[in-house]
Amino acid sequence: MDHIIKLKVNGVFHEVWVKSNETLLEVLRTKLGLTGTKRGCDVGDCGACTVIINGKAVPSCLVLAVDAVGKEIVTIEGLSEGDELHPLQKAFLEHGAIQCGYCTPGMIMAAKALLDENPDPTEDEVKMAISGNLCRCTGYIKIIEAIRAAAKSMAKGGKK
Repeated sequence: MDHIIKLKVNGVFHEVWVKSNETLLEVLRTKLGLTGTKRGCDVGDCGACTVIINGKAVPSCLVLAVDAVGKEIVTIEGLSEGDELHPLQKAFLEHGAIQCGYCTPGMIMAAKALLDENPDPTEDEVKMAISGNLCRCTGYIKIIEAIRAAAKSMAKGGKK
């Protein structure tokens, strides 16, 4: 059965037709054109599709679009302000934490949820926060360094 639902994504309301079994991942990518959220495993194991829903990092492949109604959804596209990258995005670039880039949006969204809750995480807390995100290219060291550097930068600049 199809439904018209209203989703708030990156601060903007969207009305979309969805099937009852359509995931938030599918709607974000195919109906809203927000392709920064990547399709990986479709079972919540890889973290490539991580978005922030009501302040928590969530694999969007496990959320039905109809269950996201009335919630604040933030995707990787919602982090930058115009041409100005979010401090996490800048740190990933500056620290070489991006190789193929496929896992990067999910990693950044998991890190953003962490830093919103804990602006000064330990290395172990960073590792725990990104533990649901798989990267096949790096050894995670540069990713962890980038997240910790972004935390310091955000603390100085007061940006979330």
